Amino acid sequence: MRIELSDVTLDVEVSGEGPVVLLLHGFPDSHRLWRHQIPALNAAGFRTVAPTLRGFGGSDRPDGGVEAYHVAKHLGDMLELLGRLGVDRCHVVGHDWGSGVAQGLAHFAAERVASLTVMSAGDMTAVLGPDGWRERQRMWHMTMFQFEGLAEEWLSRDDFANLRGMLGGHTDLDEVVGALRAPGALTAALNIYRATLPMEVQLGVPAPPAPFTMPVLGVWSSGDRYLTERQMTSVAPLAPVRWRYERVEDAGHWFPLERPERVNELLLSFLKENV
Repeated sequence: MRIELSDVTLDVEVSGEGPVVLLLHGFPDSHRLWRHQIPALNAAGFRTVAPTLRGFGGSDRPDGGVEAYHVAKHLGDMLELLGRLGVDRCHVVGHDWGSGVAQGLAHFAAERVASLTVMSAGDMTAVLGPDGWRERQRMWHMTMFQFEGLAEEWLSRDDFANLRGMLGGHTDLDEVVGALRAPGALTAALNIYRATLPMEVQLGVPAPPAPFTMPVLGVWSSGDRYLTERQMTSVAPLAPVRWRYERVEDAGHWFPLERPERVNELLLSFLKENV
């Protein structure tokens, strides 16, 4: 369904009955990232809300420039969406940039978050801090994406050959590249990097994040090309209530698509412990 909010209209998949699980995708995906998890969660007695974030897929791409895509805008969208659906409190699951949005919700609207699951992307201060050079080497694209126009030209050159190379492990490669062909789609998708992690943030010394006040599950995959295990396990000190870490073997960055049975098993066991 399409749900109209004050700033944007989002493409959202809502299904099932029971405690609510909010599923947040990252770059360059849509709510289809969760298509293997949604049926399993619904069958286990959970209601799922899977939005496509602003700037991605079938959701609106606002014209407000780079700042229209700051992570704070996504937080506002999610809180308004939950309000429109009558959801007071939910379990929040995020992958990649969706993990950043999920963590923002857990920090700024903690009373609305029953549990937090972060996949692939964990503690970004481990990436941006003085000891994060190994992480920055893997995330060279984060800096390259800052150069508006140049990044779009390079990524889309020769039928998106460079983007295809970057996303080589993506199960839905043709589908996600096809979605980025729409006018303005690639720029909108890149703008979350430009708005939230500009060069001055990448080169600065980040303030230590506040602890989470709810149980936290962190999941990282051994074949991730972009993010190290250290930045995920660094979440542990930030989760004093309860921290659980799981490593998915033989899978790349998009392990919800590559290893759906394992992801479903981990999600369901964690959620059932925290209902």
